[in-house]
Amino acid sequence: MAVSDPAVNADQRFPLIAVVPVTGTAGEGALYPELSPGKSGLVKTSYALVDHLRSIDKRRIRRAFGRIAKDELAALDQGIELFLGLTSEP
Repeated sequence: MAVSDPAVNADQRFPLIAVVPVTGTAGEGALYPELSPGKSGLVKTSYALVDHLRSIDKRRIRRAFGRIAKDELAALDQGIELFLGLTSEP
């Protein structure tokens, strides 16, 4: 799942895109938010692996499969903030 800012994704000067892998294996805590199947393009309940955040070359991206719901995006954002130390919450 791409998590870079859309403006960065669209800018050809930046060759990389930040992604968070997704798995079907449940994790516990804010670093593993649950993602629902459906409009997201997922076929079953899945979990984002925020602690596996990485950059990949944009040329590896072939197409978008879908978009996650706003509440799932908020949980993903919270996990990224926690993982990168961007929040003062414990």
